[in-house]
Amino acid sequence: MNHHAADTIVTTQGTVRGLLRDGTTVFLNIPYAAPPTGAARFAAPRPHAPWDGVRDATEPGPTAPQAERRLGSLDMTPYFGPGWIPGEDFLTVNVWTPAASGERLPVMVFVHGGGFVAGSTRSEVYDGATFARDGVVLVTLNYRLGIAGFLDLPGAPANRGLLDVIAALRWVRENIAAFGGDPARVTLFGQSAGATIVGGVLAAPEAEGLFRRVIVQSGSGLGAFAPEQAARVTRAAAHALGVEPHADAFAGIPDRRLVEVTSELSGIDLQTETHSDPLIGLSPFSIVLDRQPAEAVAAGRGAGVDLLVGTNAEEGNLYLAPFGNLSTSTAADVDAAAARSHPQPARLVETYRKARPQASDGELRSAIMGDALFGAGSRRLADAHAGSAAATYRYSFSWRSNALGGELGATHAVELPFVFDVTDLPRLCGPQALLGPDEPPSDLAARMHAAWVAFATAGHPGWDPYDTERRATMRIGGDWSVVDDPHGEELQAWP
Repeated sequence: MNHHAADTIVTTQGTVRGLLRDGTTVFLNIPYAAPPTGAARFAAPRPHAPWDGVRDATEPGPTAPQAERRLGSLDMTPYFGPGWIPGEDFLTVNVWTPAASGERLPVMVFVHGGGFVAGSTRSEVYDGATFARDGVVLVTLNYRLGIAGFLDLPGAPANRGLLDVIAALRWVRENIAAFGGDPARVTLFGQSAGATIVGGVLAAPEAEGLFRRVIVQSGSGLGAFAPEQAARVTRAAAHALGVEPHADAFAGIPDRRLVEVTSELSGIDLQTETHSDPLIGLSPFSIVLDRQPAEAVAAGRGAGVDLLVGTNAEEGNLYLAPFGNLSTSTAADVDAAAARSHPQPARLVETYRKARPQASDGELRSAIMGDALFGAGSRRLADAHAGSAAATYRYSFSWRSNALGGELGATHAVELPFVFDVTDLPRLCGPQALLGPDEPPSDLAARMHAAWVAFATAGHPGWDPYDTERRATMRIGGDWSVVDDPHGEELQAWP
């Protein structure tokens, strides 16, 4: 690969110099907000101070404080990245742009996943070179995680990690033209926790006008904690740290201690009389809202923004197969999964057993978990948006990975290498790797990536739009076919 210094670009904070790589110009580690240190970790993002001279943007930078995250026997390093790379100036973006282009290009801004506690722009999968190759300016961003990003603290603004994403979008609006991008054609997209954040940004009045389209990959329009639920996590964190539940008391606690205590917050019961836990115990953090993003969209938020939303066919396998729990699940496990996520668990289980008469207990457990986390909330978001003036599209990704002896399947996160067209990355392939031991189909990657580019460019991914009559959904796999309301009977069973 050919690497050499690229031309400099002047941003609102100062001049940056990137790298030229095989026809793509890459700028790494450009600050979009001031370093969140001390008490500022619990404040809204602030503008970064200007710098003199030329800032080197050729090396990856620090990441948000986070603990190492593992998923059983599965190697998820390409997804989570290298973990915590210490450094104060981590509220940064990476930008990939075609090296020579005279026209204003569509822009895509990606928000990574990781359960609101992990991940960064340094993940191998989030390489934007293929987007730049295909005429898109691709931006990835870091945001605050865990306690600093999402603990709902009195004395601090809520959803600071989400506010970081909005600050990055403002940076894009002010600066992306200098990189060849069109600030009027910005698509915000994210996966998992990042997709739920995208739904929250879509519903946020302060983000209006910052983007034209959104893509929600395996997120949920019903994924927010209610303030009452978030308060339970806050009390538990304050108790574990031995301080009062207030931003002033948290301001002096070192990052490392905040990261350490996060592991002690797992397993908090967030069920209330009116709310189930939208993350079914998998993370103590989410965005915190008085009403769910899907409800805000139904009331008219994001009405002028095109939406592409979808899930994978076997989302729940990721939380079972790597731990050996898919094949060993029992009927009692199915009942427990339903009880954790639904006000009428017996009726839910009956619906799933009737709809999937040949399914094993592990497959039923996975299906219920996947819909609790992503499926029901994605369908609700699509339904809410379908009545707006803008376009709505829905997909279901069904290609199955043969990892873990064939058990991983079309699980959570497996679509990402296809969206980024990076299925040839060595770390993604192998018996314990996300894409499994067999060579993944490059034609599927090319086609899926092209659909995302087409949506960002012209607002149309290449299949029928979604409405609440047909609920047309593109099933993406070895074959592509539009199906109407897949698993609709099951998804209708959710409140």
